[in-house]
Amino acid sequence: MAEGESTVEPEPEATETSSTTSTTTTTSSSTTTWNLGQHTQILNLSENLINGELNTKIEAAREIRRLIRKSSSPKTRFKLAAAGVIQPLVFMLSSSNLDARESSLLALLNLAVRNERNKVTIVSAGAMPPLVELLKMQNSRSMRELATAAILTLSAAAPNKPIIAASGAAPLLVQILKSGSLQGKVDAVTVLHNLSTDTEDSTELLDASAVSPLINLLKNCKKYSKFAEKATALLEILSNSEEGRTAISLVDGGILTLVETVEDGSLVSTEHAVGALLSLCRSSRDKYRELILNEGAIPGLLRLTVDGTAEAQNRARVLLDLLRDSPPEKTLTSSILEKIVFDIAERVDGVDKAPETAKRLLQDMVQRSMEHSMNCIQQRAASCNPVIPST
Repeated sequence: MAEGESTVEPEPEATETSSTTSTTTTTSSSTTTWNLGQHTQILNLSENLINGELNTKIEAAREIRRLIRKSSSPKTRFKLAAAGVIQPLVFMLSSSNLDARESSLLALLNLAVRNERNKVTIVSAGAMPPLVELLKMQNSRSMRELATAAILTLSAAAPNKPIIAASGAAPLLVQILKSGSLQGKVDAVTVLHNLSTDTEDSTELLDASAVSPLINLLKNCKKYSKFAEKATALLEILSNSEEGRTAISLVDGGILTLVETVEDGSLVSTEHAVGALLSLCRSSRDKYRELILNEGAIPGLLRLTVDGTAEAQNRARVLLDLLRDSPPEKTLTSSILEKIVFDIAERVDGVDKAPETAKRLLQDMVQRSMEHSMNCIQQRAASCNPVIPST
């Protein structure tokens, strides 16, 4: 029997008249004994972490992880933190012993999950420098990605974001974007997105080398997914620098992937995708206009002027104006929008066929709008389906 489990033997069967009282008393006694046993166990674990030999510390860290995973009560995390286990676990992250680092990392990760106070305490205790060192471990992908998962959990707490952003973790997370496992890449994107929401100049978090892995991840995910929203948000940030814009235009399928996201993405991802395309075109209309047009952006942009968020609608209208042959208008009205479609059709198929082409573009926009709306309805309906528990 594991240490801390209840040792109370089952009570003898009571008479009918006293069964309720007896059961209540037994449950209360059992719970009290369990709580006392768990409290003793937690104090012993804390003592072992602080004063034990290395092997004792490693086993204590492993036991903390087991205890949290076994317990269904969030109080367990609170009680462990109150017993002072976080600081010695953070110290273990800098150990020269790989088992010590791994066991403490897993324990801290479990302590941080679903506990905002513990997240903040872990970072305040100095966890970021050793976690950054773990991100540098080229000979141990598993440790790098465990560290990424831990930083992801810690970055969900607002007070931690500026500390993590200043820790030097971001360039190492970009490296994981390039060479990590799929889960490692997904975690790295989420961390970088978390940090970008709390940084005045998010371009400092990312460099142009992040563009290619982000585009590749966006290519292969559902454009309306939460992950696509994070990836496109980071790509929009990167489009604010000349290096980022150049990388987007040069990577295989870079502009096309953004155009596809405009067509098929969620409200959030379409807003970010059109924002990135607009950033390109605004920076150099002559350089990027043809590239965007050649990827078939018009139907998706036209649909977005109707179906997007207010910001996406505005961005789409401005971008459509920039894609015209003639100089952009100061204010984009509905009549100008219609003229944009005609101008583009005229450029593509000539004056004679322009009316027919413009009509086809508008029909395509309507069709895509209807398909997009139907997909959204189906997704909402699917998410509302009750989950039938297995028997």
